[in-house]
Amino acid sequence: MLVVSALWCGGVNAQTFTPSPGASPTMSAEVVSTEAIDRVWSGHSVRFALVTTKTDIVIGYYDANRQLTVARRRKTGGGWTYQKLDTWNDWDSHNYIAIAEDPAGRLHVAANMHSSPMTMFVSDTSGAVRTLKRVPVLVDEALERAATYPIFLRDRAGRLIFKYRNGSSGNGDEIYDVLDAETGKWARLTAAPLVDGEGQRNAYFMGPVIGPDNWFHIAWVWRETPMAETNHDLSYAKSPDLIHWFKADGTPLPLPIKLKDAEIVDPVPERGGMINNNTLLGFDEQGRPTITYHKFDSAGNTQIYLARYLGKASKTGWERAQISQWTNYRWDFSGGGSLKSEIFVGGAQPIGGGLLKVPVIRLGQSIDFIVRSSDLSLVEARPVLSLADQLKKTVKTPDDMQVNIVNVEGDHGEIYALVWNARPPHRDLPAADIPDPTTLLFMTLRSQAR
Repeated sequence: MLVVSALWCGGVNAQTFTPSPGASPTMSAEVVSTEAIDRVWSGHSVRFALVTTKTDIVIGYYDANRQLTVARRRKTGGGWTYQKLDTWNDWDSHNYIAIAEDPAGRLHVAANMHSSPMTMFVSDTSGAVRTLKRVPVLVDEALERAATYPIFLRDRAGRLIFKYRNGSSGNGDEIYDVLDAETGKWARLTAAPLVDGEGQRNAYFMGPVIGPDNWFHIAWVWRETPMAETNHDLSYAKSPDLIHWFKADGTPLPLPIKLKDAEIVDPVPERGGMINNNTLLGFDEQGRPTITYHKFDSAGNTQIYLARYLGKASKTGWERAQISQWTNYRWDFSGGGSLKSEIFVGGAQPIGGGLLKVPVIRLGQSIDFIVRSSDLSLVEARPVLSLADQLKKTVKTPDDMQVNIVNVEGDHGEIYALVWNARPPHRDLPAADIPDPTTLLFMTLRSQAR
Protein backbone atom coordinates (compact mmCIF):
# COMPACT_ATOMS: atom_id res chain seq x y z
CA MET A 1 0.00 0.00 0.00
CA LEU A 2 1.20 3.50 -0.82
CA VAL A 3 1.64 5.72 2.25
CA VAL A 4 0.78 9.36 1.57
CA SER A 5 0.78 12.61 3.49
CA ALA A 6 -1.32 15.71 3.05
CA LEU A 7 -2.73 19.22 4.55
CA TRP A 8 -6.41 20.46 5.20
CA CYS A 9 -8.88 17.67 5.87
CA GLY A 10 -12.55 18.55 5.86
CA GLY A 11 -15.13 17.71 8.51
CA VAL A 12 -17.30 14.61 8.49
CA ASN A 13 -19.93 14.60 5.72
CA ALA A 14 -18.77 17.93 4.31
CA GLN A 15 -16.70 18.70 1.26
CA THR A 16 -13.28 20.14 1.96
CA PHE A 17 -13.28 23.75 0.90
CA THR A 18 -9.89 24.60 -0.59
CA PRO A 19 -9.05 27.78 -2.51
CA SER A 20 -8.16 25.75 -5.57
CA PRO A 21 -8.49 22.11 -6.57
CA GLY A 22 -4.72 22.13 -6.92
CA ALA A 23 -4.21 22.87 -3.21
CA SER A 24 -4.58 19.37 -1.81
CA PRO A 25 -5.29 18.45 1.81
CA THR A 26 -2.67 17.07 4.17
CA MET A 27 -3.02 14.09 6.40
CA SER A 28 -1.05 10.92 7.02
CA ALA A 29 -2.85 8.14 5.19
CA GLU A 30 -2.42 5.03 3.10
CA VAL A 31 -4.27 4.28 -0.11
CA VAL A 32 -6.62 1.34 0.45
CA SER A 33 -8.35 1.23 -2.94
CA THR A 34 -8.56 3.09 -6.25
CA GLU A 35 -11.50 3.10 -8.65
CA ALA A 36 -11.78 4.77 -12.06
CA ILE A 37 -15.00 6.81 -12.36
CA ASP A 38 -14.98 8.47 -15.79
CA ARG A 39 -12.97 10.44 -18.32
CA VAL A 40 -13.15 14.13 -17.46
CA TRP A 41 -12.43 17.58 -18.86
CA SER A 42 -8.78 18.58 -18.37
CA GLY A 43 -8.50 21.89 -20.24
CA HIS A 44 -8.53 23.84 -16.98
CA SER A 45 -9.00 23.09 -13.28
CA VAL A 46 -12.39 23.62 -11.66
CA ARG A 47 -13.39 22.12 -8.32
CA PHE A 48 -15.51 18.98 -8.42
CA ALA A 49 -17.79 17.85 -5.56
CA LEU A 50 -17.62 14.92 -3.15
CA VAL A 51 -20.09 14.51 -0.27
CA THR A 52 -21.47 11.68 1.84
CA THR A 53 -24.93 10.97 3.17
CA LYS A 54 -25.77 8.51 5.94
CA THR A 55 -25.47 5.57 3.54
CA ASP A 56 -24.08 6.85 0.23
CA ILE A 57 -21.29 8.67 -1.57
CA VAL A 58 -22.23 11.37 -4.10
CA ILE A 59 -19.87 13.00 -6.59
CA GLY A 60 -20.24 15.78 -9.15
CA TYR A 61 -17.88 16.53 -12.04
CA TYR A 62 -17.60 17.78 -15.62
CA ASP A 63 -17.14 14.87 -18.00
CA ALA A 64 -14.92 14.72 -21.08
CA ASN A 65 -17.49 16.80 -22.98
CA ARG A 66 -17.66 19.36 -20.12
CA GLN A 67 -21.18 18.19 -19.19
CA LEU A 68 -22.18 18.27 -15.52
CA THR A 69 -22.47 14.71 -14.25
CA VAL A 70 -23.61 13.42 -10.84
CA ALA A 71 -22.98 9.86 -9.63
CA ARG A 72 -24.00 8.02 -6.46
CA ARG A 73 -23.30 4.67 -4.82
CA ARG A 74 -23.47 2.97 -1.44
CA LYS A 75 -20.59 3.42 0.98
CA THR A 76 -20.50 -0.36 1.29
CA GLY A 77 -19.65 -0.66 -2.40
CA GLY A 78 -21.37 -1.65 -5.60
CA GLY A 79 -21.86 0.16 -8.88
CA TRP A 80 -22.32 3.87 -9.46
CA THR A 81 -25.55 5.33 -10.81
CA TYR A 82 -24.77 8.21 -13.22
CA GLN A 83 -26.87 11.14 -14.38
CA LYS A 84 -25.94 13.74 -17.02
CA LEU A 85 -27.47 17.18 -16.42
CA ASP A 86 -28.22 19.83 -19.05
CA THR A 87 -25.41 22.29 -18.39
CA TRP A 88 -21.87 22.46 -19.79
CA ASN A 89 -18.84 24.37 -18.49
CA ASP A 90 -16.80 26.49 -20.88
CA TRP A 91 -13.33 27.69 -19.76
CA ASP A 92 -14.32 29.17 -16.41
CA SER A 93 -12.61 27.95 -13.23
CA HIS A 94 -15.20 29.79 -11.11
CA ASN A 95 -17.86 27.28 -12.15
CA TYR A 96 -17.27 24.78 -9.35
CA ILE A 97 -19.83 22.25 -8.14
CA ALA A 98 -21.63 22.19 -4.76
CA ILE A 99 -23.82 19.32 -3.54
CA ALA A 100 -25.89 18.75 -0.38
CA GLU A 101 -28.66 16.49 0.92
CA ASP A 102 -31.53 18.13 2.80
CA PRO A 103 -33.21 16.61 5.92
CA ALA A 104 -36.01 15.12 3.76
CA GLY A 105 -33.49 13.26 1.56
CA ARG A 106 -33.53 15.48 -1.53
CA LEU A 107 -30.24 16.01 -3.33
CA HIS A 108 -29.37 19.60 -4.31
CA VAL A 109 -26.73 20.28 -6.99
CA ALA A 110 -25.55 23.83 -7.79
CA ALA A 111 -22.90 24.38 -10.46
CA ASN A 112 -21.64 26.20 -13.55
CA MET A 113 -22.34 29.75 -12.39
CA HIS A 114 -20.23 32.88 -12.77
CA SER A 115 -22.39 35.99 -12.78
CA SER A 116 -24.92 33.90 -14.67
CA PRO A 117 -28.48 32.64 -14.05
CA MET A 118 -28.98 30.25 -11.16
CA THR A 119 -28.15 26.68 -12.13
CA MET A 120 -29.68 24.34 -9.55
CA PHE A 121 -30.94 20.76 -9.80
CA VAL A 122 -33.01 19.01 -7.11
CA SER A 123 -34.01 15.36 -6.76
CA ASP A 124 -37.12 13.90 -5.17
CA THR A 125 -36.98 12.72 -1.55
CA SER A 126 -35.41 9.42 -2.59
CA GLY A 127 -32.21 11.31 -3.42
CA ALA A 128 -31.84 9.24 -6.58
CA VAL A 129 -29.63 11.06 -9.09
CA ARG A 130 -31.91 10.11 -11.99
CA THR A 131 -34.72 12.15 -10.42
CA LEU A 132 -32.63 15.38 -10.51
CA LYS A 133 -34.50 18.19 -12.28
CA ARG A 134 -33.57 21.80 -12.95
CA VAL A 135 -35.15 24.40 -10.65
CA PRO A 136 -35.12 27.70 -12.57
CA VAL A 137 -35.92 29.99 -9.63
CA LEU A 138 -35.33 29.40 -5.92
CA VAL A 139 -36.66 32.59 -4.32
CA ASP A 140 -36.14 35.78 -6.33
CA GLU A 141 -35.56 35.62 -10.08
CA ALA A 142 -34.11 39.15 -10.16
CA LEU A 143 -31.41 38.28 -7.61
CA GLU A 144 -30.68 34.95 -9.28
CA ARG A 145 -29.85 36.35 -12.72
CA ALA A 146 -26.17 36.85 -11.81
CA ALA A 147 -25.15 34.14 -9.34
CA THR A 148 -21.64 32.97 -8.38
CA TYR A 149 -19.97 30.96 -5.58
CA PRO A 150 -22.70 28.52 -4.45
CA ILE A 151 -22.14 27.07 -0.98
CA PHE A 152 -24.39 24.85 1.15
CA LEU A 153 -24.36 25.17 4.95
CA ARG A 154 -26.42 23.92 7.89
CA ASP A 155 -27.56 26.05 10.79
CA ARG A 156 -27.76 24.87 14.41
CA ALA A 157 -31.24 23.49 13.81
CA GLY A 158 -29.95 21.38 10.92
CA ARG A 159 -31.75 23.42 8.26
CA LEU A 160 -30.09 23.56 4.85
CA ILE A 161 -28.76 27.03 3.99
CA PHE A 162 -27.68 28.07 0.48
CA LYS A 163 -25.51 31.11 -0.06
CA TYR A 164 -24.27 32.73 -3.24
CA ARG A 165 -23.07 36.05 -4.58
CA ASN A 166 -25.53 38.15 -6.53
CA GLY A 167 -23.82 40.51 -8.96
CA SER A 168 -20.28 40.60 -10.24
CA SER A 169 -16.71 41.07 -9.12
CA GLY A 170 -16.38 44.59 -7.77
CA ASN A 171 -20.16 44.97 -7.42
CA GLY A 172 -21.95 42.14 -5.63
CA ASP A 173 -23.97 41.16 -2.55
CA GLU A 174 -23.95 37.97 -0.44
CA ILE A 175 -27.37 36.25 -0.34
CA TYR A 176 -28.49 33.56 2.13
CA ASP A 177 -31.54 31.33 1.50
CA VAL A 178 -33.05 28.70 3.84
CA LEU A 179 -34.93 25.53 2.87
CA ASP A 180 -38.19 24.33 4.40
CA ALA A 181 -37.45 20.62 4.16
CA GLU A 182 -41.09 19.64 4.61
CA THR A 183 -42.32 21.60 1.59
CA GLY A 184 -39.07 21.71 -0.38
CA LYS A 185 -39.42 25.49 -0.76
CA TRP A 186 -36.62 28.03 -0.36
CA ALA A 187 -37.00 31.47 1.28
CA ARG A 188 -34.65 34.31 2.12
CA LEU A 189 -32.91 33.75 5.46
CA THR A 190 -32.50 37.49 5.95
CA ALA A 191 -34.35 40.30 4.20
CA ALA A 192 -31.10 42.15 3.60
CA PRO A 193 -27.95 40.67 2.07
CA LEU A 194 -25.05 40.01 4.43
CA VAL A 195 -22.99 42.83 2.92
CA ASP A 196 -23.60 45.76 0.64
CA GLY A 197 -20.86 46.95 -1.69
CA GLU A 198 -22.92 50.10 -2.31
CA GLY A 199 -22.50 49.64 -6.06
CA GLN A 200 -18.77 50.31 -5.74
CA ARG A 201 -17.24 47.03 -4.50
CA ASN A 202 -18.00 43.52 -3.32
CA ALA A 203 -16.79 41.25 -0.54
CA TYR A 204 -14.99 37.94 -1.08
CA PHE A 205 -15.70 35.54 1.79
CA MET A 206 -14.04 32.46 3.24
CA GLY A 207 -16.54 30.64 5.41
CA PRO A 208 -18.63 30.77 7.45
CA VAL A 209 -17.00 28.07 9.57
CA ILE A 210 -18.24 26.81 12.93
CA GLY A 211 -15.79 27.54 15.75
CA PRO A 212 -15.24 25.80 19.09
CA ASP A 213 -17.83 28.21 20.54
CA ASN A 214 -20.48 26.77 18.16
CA TRP A 215 -20.78 30.18 16.46
CA PHE A 216 -20.30 30.85 12.77
CA HIS A 217 -17.16 32.85 11.92
CA ILE A 218 -16.40 34.53 8.61
CA ALA A 219 -13.47 36.48 7.15
CA TRP A 220 -13.39 38.49 3.95
CA VAL A 221 -11.67 41.11 1.87
CA TRP A 222 -13.26 43.97 -0.06
CA ARG A 223 -12.54 44.38 -3.77
CA GLU A 224 -13.10 47.54 -5.78
CA THR A 225 -13.00 46.14 -9.32
CA PRO A 226 -12.71 42.80 -11.16
CA MET A 227 -8.93 43.25 -10.98
CA ALA A 228 -7.34 41.01 -8.31
CA GLU A 229 -4.90 43.69 -7.14
CA THR A 230 -7.78 45.86 -5.82
CA ASN A 231 -8.47 43.63 -2.79
CA HIS A 232 -8.18 45.50 0.50
CA ASP A 233 -9.17 45.65 4.21
CA LEU A 234 -9.26 42.23 5.84
CA SER A 235 -12.58 41.98 7.74
CA TYR A 236 -14.31 39.66 10.23
CA ALA A 237 -17.75 38.92 11.70
CA LYS A 238 -19.42 36.17 13.75
CA SER A 239 -22.97 34.91 14.21
CA PRO A 240 -24.87 32.37 16.33
CA ASP A 241 -27.49 31.74 13.64
CA LEU A 242 -26.39 33.30 10.30
CA ILE A 243 -29.06 35.95 10.86
CA HIS A 244 -27.67 38.17 13.64
CA TRP A 245 -24.07 39.24 13.10
CA PHE A 246 -21.53 40.75 15.47
CA LYS A 247 -18.01 42.09 15.66
CA ALA A 248 -15.47 40.03 17.59
CA ASP A 249 -16.23 41.94 20.83
CA GLY A 250 -19.98 41.31 20.54
CA THR A 251 -20.96 44.67 19.03
CA PRO A 252 -24.00 44.11 16.76
CA LEU A 253 -23.51 44.61 13.02
CA PRO A 254 -26.67 45.78 11.24
CA LEU A 255 -27.30 44.16 7.86
CA PRO A 256 -26.23 44.69 5.23
CA ILE A 257 -22.67 45.28 6.47
CA LYS A 258 -21.01 48.17 4.65
CA LEU A 259 -17.32 48.93 4.49
CA LYS A 260 -17.66 51.90 6.85
CA ASP A 261 -19.29 49.67 9.52
CA ALA A 262 -17.20 46.51 9.12
CA GLU A 263 -14.66 45.28 11.64
CA ILE A 264 -11.29 45.81 9.97
CA VAL A 265 -8.76 43.26 11.17
CA ASP A 266 -5.92 44.61 9.03
CA PRO A 267 -6.31 47.75 6.87
CA VAL A 268 -4.35 46.35 3.93
CA PRO A 269 -4.59 48.87 1.07
CA GLU A 270 -5.35 48.10 -2.55
CA ARG A 271 -2.29 46.61 -4.28
CA GLY A 272 -1.03 45.56 -0.86
CA GLY A 273 -0.45 41.90 -1.78
CA MET A 274 -3.64 40.45 -0.22
CA ILE A 275 -5.92 38.30 -2.36
CA ASN A 276 -9.40 36.85 -1.95
CA ASN A 277 -9.63 33.13 -1.08
CA ASN A 278 -6.37 33.28 0.88
CA THR A 279 -7.95 34.55 4.11
CA LEU A 280 -8.53 31.33 6.08
CA LEU A 281 -9.99 31.09 9.57
CA GLY A 282 -8.58 28.88 12.30
CA PHE A 283 -8.71 28.80 16.10
CA ASP A 284 -6.10 28.56 18.85
CA GLU A 285 -6.26 26.25 21.88
CA GLN A 286 -8.47 28.79 23.68
CA GLY A 287 -10.92 28.86 20.77
CA ARG A 288 -9.90 32.38 19.74
CA PRO A 289 -10.36 33.09 16.02
CA THR A 290 -7.23 33.50 13.92
CA ILE A 291 -6.96 34.45 10.25
CA THR A 292 -4.15 33.35 7.94
CA TYR A 293 -3.46 35.66 4.99
CA HIS A 294 -0.62 37.23 3.01
CA LYS A 295 0.41 40.74 2.06
CA PHE A 296 3.54 42.67 1.15
CA ASP A 297 6.00 43.54 3.92
CA SER A 298 7.79 46.87 4.19
CA ALA A 299 10.45 45.64 1.75
CA GLY A 300 7.83 44.65 -0.83
CA ASN A 301 8.15 40.88 -0.33
CA THR A 302 5.09 38.67 -0.02
CA GLN A 303 4.77 37.27 3.52
CA ILE A 304 2.35 35.10 5.50
CA TYR A 305 0.60 36.77 8.43
CA LEU A 306 -1.61 35.67 11.31
CA ALA A 307 -4.23 37.87 12.93
CA ARG A 308 -5.82 36.77 16.23
CA TYR A 309 -8.55 38.29 18.37
CA LEU A 310 -7.29 38.60 21.95
CA GLY A 311 -10.58 39.39 23.66
CA LYS A 312 -12.31 42.37 25.22
CA ALA A 313 -9.63 42.72 27.90
CA SER A 314 -7.02 43.45 25.26
CA LYS A 315 -6.27 47.07 24.44
CA THR A 316 -5.45 46.21 20.84
CA GLY A 317 -8.27 43.75 20.07
CA TRP A 318 -6.61 42.00 17.13
CA GLU A 319 -2.92 41.19 17.15
CA ARG A 320 -1.07 40.65 13.88
CA ALA A 321 2.19 38.81 13.32
CA GLN A 322 4.34 38.05 10.28
CA ILE A 323 5.27 34.36 10.38
CA SER A 324 7.25 33.89 7.14
CA GLN A 325 10.66 35.41 6.47
CA TRP A 326 10.91 35.17 2.69
CA THR A 327 13.42 37.30 0.82
CA ASN A 328 13.44 38.26 -2.86
CA TYR A 329 9.95 36.83 -3.30
CA ARG A 330 6.94 38.83 -4.42
CA TRP A 331 3.74 37.38 -5.85
CA ASP A 332 2.68 40.48 -7.76
CA PHE A 333 -0.67 39.27 -9.09
CA SER A 334 -2.97 41.46 -11.15
CA GLY A 335 -5.80 41.38 -13.65
CA GLY A 336 -9.08 39.52 -13.88
CA GLY A 337 -10.17 35.93 -14.31
CA SER A 338 -9.06 32.83 -12.40
CA LEU A 339 -5.37 33.12 -11.58
CA LYS A 340 -2.76 30.38 -11.44
CA SER A 341 -2.09 30.86 -7.73
CA GLU A 342 1.40 30.73 -6.27
CA ILE A 343 0.23 30.53 -2.63
CA PHE A 344 -2.50 28.65 -0.73
CA VAL A 345 -2.99 29.04 3.02
CA GLY A 346 -4.84 27.11 5.72
CA GLY A 347 -6.24 28.04 9.10
CA ALA A 348 -4.17 27.81 12.27
CA GLN A 349 -4.58 24.59 14.28
CA PRO A 350 -3.45 23.91 17.90
CA ILE A 351 -1.06 20.93 18.07
CA GLY A 352 -0.32 20.88 21.81
CA GLY A 353 2.63 22.13 23.77
CA GLY A 354 1.55 25.73 23.35
CA LEU A 355 2.07 25.56 19.58
CA LEU A 356 -0.03 26.25 16.48
CA LYS A 357 0.43 24.78 13.00
CA VAL A 358 -0.27 26.95 9.96
CA PRO A 359 -0.28 25.01 6.65
CA VAL A 360 0.86 26.88 3.52
CA ILE A 361 1.71 25.91 -0.05
CA ARG A 362 4.09 28.23 -1.90
CA LEU A 363 5.22 27.55 -5.48
CA GLY A 364 4.12 23.93 -5.09
CA GLN A 365 6.02 23.34 -1.82
CA SER A 366 3.92 22.47 1.23
CA ILE A 367 5.13 24.08 4.45
CA ASP A 368 3.94 23.75 8.05
CA PHE A 369 4.69 26.96 9.92
CA ILE A 370 4.94 26.14 13.64
CA VAL A 371 4.34 29.17 15.86
CA ARG A 372 4.10 29.79 19.59
CA SER A 373 0.54 30.40 20.63
CA SER A 374 1.66 32.83 23.33
CA ASP A 375 2.87 35.49 20.89
CA LEU A 376 2.58 33.98 17.36
CA SER A 377 6.37 33.96 17.01
CA LEU A 378 7.86 31.48 14.55
CA VAL A 379 9.42 28.28 15.85
CA GLU A 380 9.98 26.46 12.57
CA ALA A 381 9.03 26.50 8.88
CA ARG A 382 8.86 22.79 8.16
CA PRO A 383 8.68 21.50 4.54
CA VAL A 384 6.19 18.62 4.24
CA LEU A 385 4.90 16.39 1.47
CA SER A 386 1.30 17.02 0.43
CA LEU A 387 -1.12 14.35 -0.68
CA ALA A 388 -0.71 15.63 -4.23
CA ASP A 389 3.06 15.22 -3.96
CA GLN A 390 2.74 11.62 -2.86
CA LEU A 391 0.05 10.66 -5.34
CA LYS A 392 2.25 11.79 -8.21
CA LYS A 393 4.14 8.51 -7.68
CA THR A 394 1.13 6.55 -8.88
CA VAL A 395 -1.03 9.15 -10.64
CA LYS A 396 1.09 10.23 -13.57
CA THR A 397 0.60 13.94 -14.17
CA PRO A 398 1.58 15.57 -17.48
CA ASP A 399 4.04 18.44 -17.21
CA ASP A 400 1.43 21.04 -18.18
CA MET A 401 -1.15 19.78 -15.64
CA GLN A 402 -1.71 19.68 -11.90
CA VAL A 403 -3.20 16.93 -9.76
CA ASN A 404 -6.51 18.03 -8.23
CA ILE A 405 -8.01 16.60 -5.04
CA VAL A 406 -11.20 16.99 -3.02
CA ASN A 407 -11.75 14.82 0.05
CA VAL A 408 -14.16 14.04 2.88
CA GLU A 409 -13.95 11.99 6.04
CA GLY A 410 -15.89 8.75 6.29
CA ASP A 411 -17.66 7.30 9.31
CA HIS A 412 -14.92 5.04 10.62
CA GLY A 413 -11.67 6.93 10.11
CA GLU A 414 -11.47 6.32 6.36
CA ILE A 415 -11.04 9.22 3.95
CA TYR A 416 -12.62 9.40 0.52
CA ALA A 417 -10.92 11.41 -2.24
CA LEU A 418 -11.56 12.41 -5.84
CA VAL A 419 -8.32 12.75 -7.81
CA TRP A 420 -7.83 13.95 -11.40
CA ASN A 421 -5.34 15.77 -13.61
CA ALA A 422 -6.10 19.05 -15.36
CA ARG A 423 -4.32 22.14 -16.53
CA PRO A 424 -4.22 25.08 -14.08
CA PRO A 425 -6.79 27.89 -14.33
CA HIS A 426 -6.41 29.94 -17.51
CA ARG A 427 -7.96 33.27 -16.46
CA ASP A 428 -11.29 31.84 -17.68
CA LEU A 429 -10.18 32.26 -21.30
CA PRO A 430 -10.02 29.66 -24.08
CA ALA A 431 -6.67 27.99 -24.68
CA ALA A 432 -5.13 27.44 -28.10
CA ASP A 433 -5.77 23.70 -27.93
CA ILE A 434 -7.83 21.10 -26.08
CA PRO A 435 -5.95 18.35 -24.23
CA ASP A 436 -7.13 14.76 -24.05
CA PRO A 437 -9.51 13.93 -21.19
CA THR A 438 -7.99 12.47 -18.04
CA THR A 439 -9.26 9.77 -15.68
CA LEU A 440 -11.23 10.73 -12.57
CA LEU A 441 -10.26 8.42 -9.70
CA PHE A 442 -12.17 7.68 -6.50
CA MET A 443 -9.79 6.65 -3.72
CA THR A 444 -10.35 5.32 -0.23
CA LEU A 445 -7.58 6.22 2.21
CA ARG A 446 -6.91 5.05 5.75
CA SER A 447 -5.73 7.72 8.18
CA GLN A 448 -2.40 7.12 9.89
CA ALA A 449 -0.99 8.66 13.08
CA ARG A 450 1.74 11.23 12.53
